[in-house]
Parts: sequence; C-alpha cells; structure tokens
Amino acid sequence: MCLLLQYGFINTCLKSLVVEKYGEETWEKLRLQAGVQDSFLTFEVYKDEITMQLVDKACKILGVPADMVLREFGEYFFEFCKRSGYDHMLRTLGGNLYEFIENLDALHSYLSLSYQEMNAPSFRVEKNEDGSMHLHYYSDRRGLCHIVPGIIGAAALDFFNIELSMEIVNQTEEEERTGKKEHIVFLVTQNPVFSYKERNEFSSSPQYVADSAKQIENQQNKEVLGSSVCPVKKSHWKTIRGIITLGRGKLLRGFDPVYPKSLWIDTKTFCNGLPFHMVFDKELRVKQAGVSIQKIVPGLRTMGICLDHYFSIVHPEVPFTISSIQKFINSQFVFQTRREMMPESWKQRPMLELRGQMIWMESLQCMLYLCSPLLRTLHELEERQMHIADIAPHDVTRDLILLNQQRLAEMELSNQLERKKEELRILSKHLEEEKKKTEALLYAMLPQHVANQLKEGKRVEAGEFKECTILFSDVVTFTNICAQCEPIQIVLMLNSMYLRFDRLTTVHDVYKVETIGDAYMVVGGVPVPVSTHAERVANFALGMIIAAKDVQNPVSGNPIQIRVGIHTGPVLAGVVGEKMPRYCLFGDTVNIASRMESHGVPSKIHLSSSAYQCLKYKNFEMTERGEIEVKGKGKMHTYFLIRNKTATENEIMGRPMKDLDSGHESAQSIQEGRMETTPARNSCQHVMLVKLTTLHTV
Repeated sequence: MCLLLQYGFINTCLKSLVVEKYGEETWEKLRLQAGVQDSFLTFEVYKDEITMQLVDKACKILGVPADMVLREFGEYFFEFCKRSGYDHMLRTLGGNLYEFIENLDALHSYLSLSYQEMNAPSFRVEKNEDGSMHLHYYSDRRGLCHIVPGIIGAAALDFFNIELSMEIVNQTEEEERTGKKEHIVFLVTQNPVFSYKERNEFSSSPQYVADSAKQIENQQNKEVLGSSVCPVKKSHWKTIRGIITLGRGKLLRGFDPVYPKSLWIDTKTFCNGLPFHMVFDKELRVKQAGVSIQKIVPGLRTMGICLDHYFSIVHPEVPFTISSIQKFINSQFVFQTRREMMPESWKQRPMLELRGQMIWMESLQCMLYLCSPLLRTLHELEERQMHIADIAPHDVTRDLILLNQQRLAEMELSNQLERKKEELRILSKHLEEEKKKTEALLYAMLPQHVANQLKEGKRVEAGEFKECTILFSDVVTFTNICAQCEPIQIVLMLNSMYLRFDRLTTVHDVYKVETIGDAYMVVGGVPVPVSTHAERVANFALGMIIAAKDVQNPVSGNPIQIRVGIHTGPVLAGVVGEKMPRYCLFGDTVNIASRMESHGVPSKIHLSSSAYQCLKYKNFEMTERGEIEVKGKGKMHTYFLIRNKTATENEIMGRPMKDLDSGHESAQSIQEGRMETTPARNSCQHVMLVKLTTLHTV
C-alpha cells in the first residue's frame, strides 16, 4: 500500500488508470503535454517531478480538481496493487482497519528491502472513544494527501466491508517528528456495509448486535420459529465467524494469560539468546545489551552510556527522547550506528542499521528494544564483516537475507526482461515508421495496388486501357539554360518546378509516370480507369502553366516557359524490370502525346483532336490551331487549351477557398497554397477536386 513514487510502478499505474477510464488518446495527449515517455519500467527509479507533472496535466485536461483526481487514483492504485500480486500480503496486515493501518509502516519496511530507493509515507493511528480514529499521515511530499482517503477507503471496503468517511481536521508543518515536511490528521469514521442477504438475516431483530454467541443462536431460533424473515440455514464456519465478529465479549474476554512468579531465565542466557536487544531508561542510559550488538558497537560494553551518543533514529523520524518513542511505540523503529563513535579501523565500513520493536516496562521504568540487524543481501552482510552466525537461530533475519537475495536476483532478471521488452517495443515502433517511409517511397514510384502486389511477391500482369489522357511537358530553351548555368542551379530550378507540379498531381488526382531531365509526364485514367481522365489532365495542365510563372530562369531571372502537349487514346500499362521496377505506358498514344509537346508553343497547352473531342462539351475554352506537320505522323489537326470557364485560378491551383465572411483570401492561405514542400492533402483540395470533376461531367 506504499506509494512507490520513485519507481516506475506508480507511473505505470497512473497510465493504466487513464487508458482504462479515458482511453489511449487521452493518455497520449496527457503524456505529450507532460513531456514524459510512453512506458515505464517497474523497478526503474524515476524523478518525482514526472508523477507530479502527470497529475497536474491530468487535472487540466480532464477539468477535475486535484483532490478528486488524487482520490480516484488512490482507489485505483489499491486495485492495481491487488492485480500486481500484493493482494494476500495486504489482507494479512490486520484483522481490522486499526491493525491494518498500524502495520502499514511494517509493510513499507519490508518492501524497502527490495525497493531500496523507496521513500514511503508514514502512518500513525489513534482510537477515539466514539469508535472513530485519528489517522496521522507524514510525508516528504506535499500535496498528495488526498491519495490516502482513496487507498484506505478502498482497502476498508474490500477487506473489512466498511465504508469510510475521512476528513482533514488538521494540516500543519512538522512538529512532533524530524525530517518530514507535511503532517496531515484525518478523522476516520467507519460505517459497516451489509450485503442484501446479511440484511435479511439480521434485520428481523435488533439483537444482531448482541455481544455473545448465545444471543446470535437465539436470534437464529427466532427466525426458524416464525420470524417475518425467511429462515436461512447457516454453515458451521459462518456461525463461528459470526460468534467471533459479533459475539466479541465472552469468548475474547475469557482469555487470561498466566505469568510465572519469577523469571526463569538467567541474565547470561537472556543476553546470548537475544543477541540484539537493548534496555535503556528515561535518560537514555543503557542498562543492558545483547552480546552481538556489543560486538558491533564496542561502546555498549560500558553500562550507563547514553544511547543517543551511539545511535540515531532513522525511522520514525522523531527526536531521540523517551516521550517521542512512547508516542510512536507501535511503530517499527530503525536505529543506525553513529560513524564518529566507531573504532578508527571500522570507519570505512557502512554503518549498521537495527530494526525492531519498542516495549515499555512500567515496573522498571525502562524501555526494551528488541531488534535485528537490517540487512538486505549477503553483500551487505560481508561489507559489515558480519556472519550469519552472529544472528540468533530463532531470528528470521537469517531467512530474510537469503530469501531477499533470491528476490533481488529475480527482480534484476525481471528488470532486464522489462528493459529488453521496452527496447523491442521502441525498435518495433521505429521499424513501423521506417516501413511507412518505405511504403510512401514505393507508392511514389508505383501505383499502390501494383506496389502491394509486388510486396506480396505476385506477378503484375500488364493491363490494357481503352482510353486515357497523357500529358508531356518540357522547359523551353532548356539546353541553352544548361549551357549557361552551374549544375546546382539547374537542379534547384527543376526541383522548384517539380515540387509544384507534384502537388498539382494530388490536387487533380492524376498519376505521375516519370520525369526525364526537364520532361514531365502524367496520365489520367491509369492505373485506375475514370471517365473524367481528360478533364483532370486539362486542369492539371492549366495549373502547370500558372505554377511555372513562380519558377525563375537562372539565366535571365524571368519566369521559365514550358510547353505542354496532351493526347487521348488507348495504352498498354505494366511493370518493367525487377531490380528497379517501373510502371510504364506503351502504345502510339504515348508517341503522339510526346509529339504534341515537341510541336507545341511556349506557355501554351497543345491538344490533339482526340483530346479536343473529350473536352469539347466540358466547359473548357479552346481555340483551333489548324493542321500542322507532325514528325512521323504527317498532317494533324490540333488545338490550344485556353482556360476552364467555370473554375477560378485558386481552384485550379488547389489553394484554400476564400473566406465566406470577408470575401478575401488571406495572404497566409495563398502562401500555404504555393509551398514547395510535401504535396498538400487537405480537405479543401479534395472539395475543389470534386467540384472541378463535377463541373466537367455535367
């Protein structure tokens, strides 16, 4: 039930709570705002600031006060501990809530053997005459006290069937202890919770609260003989349990221990049998000490020395006085030897810690400290030059050291496994990212369905397309530009131009086949047949002419000029090659489209007669060029595409649409529309594409 705030266990629990109750998206948003990693190692030590930051951001994102978040977290933390295997350990702390809370510090002490960096809070409980309790909570960390009602309340309901009401009655700076920064006092009121069956069994008579087994049996007889409640036959164990829990007086008060008239043990045997014990009076003068502790702290051989000269109290952090010790007498006390009082040759050794129980002997007005060395591993035993033989055979510290040695080894293996698991998760994530990059690159080179077939090892058959529209373009006087410029200038110019053209392929949904030098080739209706292939390519061509005006000729400094040629007809398309496969188009349609470009006019879109026929009734303005001699084809009747009569320039370029309120397009939006980076894929472009396509199919 401790708060392992330095360890990844607590952050893992917090992540589990957010994911389970609010979803993965909320956790991702929370962790990004808090600036923390996605997963935590259970036995890894993390800074407190990480947890505090997560809690703070959770309050802001969820819009819930901090006390409610912490209380909910406390309740969930209890369930998380149970799920993590601490269920049986927690159940055995005590038979009632008072004993449960009283032994929490002992549980923390045990867990600190494994979680050596743990800085757990401390609890002290006081019973009141009215049945309520005052719970004192001490912690180095401020602002986490609201977790306590969540944890304690959940434990009380689960283990003891009790609902708790906890309110803060005092919140002060530390007064009675040293080193702790916050002291919160809760008033704890208990309300038993009965199940439906139990209420039926006991509600017929007020005698269910009777203080003896006989009254319970009488109540059962009344139920059998004619009570308004249906008789319920109780099992043997339920009857015994009812006697123990409800018939408290007679059975429990009947025990009366017997003490001998004199103590049948001599002093030497006592000091040898309990080698780690000390007796001291109100002035902290040592009256008696076990033989092993005298060996470790030679100064104790001198009776009457002051205990606080040789030891300091590590836990609970209270002043070293009899009054403070009596106030926390139910707590487990940890003493540590003072280095300055050790022999000179021993000062390089780690200091020994003792852990044990304080017992006040009223008749002698002395305090008995029954303790054992606080050792976690065999290595710590060796560091202090001690041996298992120094510990009494009846002392479970022997077994604890050996068992904890094994547990620490298991924890280390578990930690290594978690680290490897986390490394694999990160590698898998990176692999997935690289896979997406590879797929994006592959899809840029080949049509998606073709690429998927190749990835699956399938053979891609060539396909015949009865009608598609092909476009070729090139830069006017490109040879002269290359002769007068540095190669890097040519690369920059082409890159600037192609980035704009690539973006337009996304806007108008045409397929880019390839680029060779300054030549750019696209097709509409391949690899996915569509009826609007000519309109898409025509709009793309209009966009190319506009986009080319923003690309500078490195020689003259003026905008470059391009020639565009378009032809419509049938093609055969398929994948060529294995080492570097390319999706290529074959057929006379490709040749004629290329001739339309080479016989074109700068800054004009040259159309073949078949392309003209496809666009004739599609709201495009075209003009007749007449018959021209085409190399290898003879005379051909051709046309020029002027504009789209129903689409604006912004729609052709895929720029954000005008603001409906002001009627003016923002300069920022226009700039975004002209960006030379990754092709835009926003919804605005999709809307314009649908609009353009719809207009041309009416």
